Amino acid sequence: MNTVLMSLLATGFTFALTALGAAMVFFVRKESPGGGLQRIFLGFAAGVMIAASVWSLLIPSIEQAEERGMIPWLPAALGIVAGVLFLVLFDRLIPYFRPADENSVRQGLGRTSLLVFAVTLHNIPEGMAVGLAFALTGGGHDKEAVAAAAALAVGIAIQNFPEGAAISLPLRQEGMSRPKAFLCGALSGIVEPIAGTLTVIAAGHIAALMPWLLAFAAGAMLYVVVEELIPEAHLGAGHLGTAGVMLGFIIMMILDVALG
Repeated sequence: MNTVLMSLLATGFTFALTALGAAMVFFVRKESPGGGLQRIFLGFAAGVMIAASVWSLLIPSIEQAEERGMIPWLPAALGIVAGVLFLVLFDRLIPYFRPADENSVRQGLGRTSLLVFAVTLHNIPEGMAVGLAFALTGGGHDKEAVAAAAALAVGIAIQNFPEGAAISLPLRQEGMSRPKAFLCGALSGIVEPIAGTLTVIAAGHIAALMPWLLAFAAGAMLYVVVEELIPEAHLGAGHLGTAGVMLGFIIMMILDVALG
């Protein structure tokens, strides 16, 4: 089978699991903003993103840099800084995301945009990783390489399930309608088939950039966690937000380690 088609099918599967996770929004009732359930969901999203930043992005970035004879920590450190600065700039350039009125309904849209944008950035290198894995299968003739690439896709797909939920559920608690919250969560994964296909086509030029791209996405995710999710989860007001962080972190850590 053509490697582009194999990559497209594999990354299509990872996208489908993201959408399936986002669909959890249809099964959870909406609570008034600021309630305990909202703190749990925001904390859960923060925990998922912290674990994904470390195990899915930073550790692979360090390992790939070491394999290429680079200073292992350099791409990770500079990539994080670049990812943070990029989202800071993104946050500052669009005043609509930072309304002066703290009670404005529009206030939540800044967090919404940053959350969706950060997870979408995180999904780009994941799609590229799957595409690169299939590009190294020798046109599909290396059966062991095909099996390894397929296993990678399955692992990423399963990890994507809680990520989809980590977007759609907090958005629903912010007052967004269920269909729109689902759409935001699902569409965050659509970049994986795109990135995977483009990577197969340009495999020879993309591999060297992977350590930097992985760390860049990690920096963006960590920025959203620290700047938006943790403050909004009100971790000091009771233990619900903290419990959500720990639950999300543990689930994502187990999935990353077990399936990585």
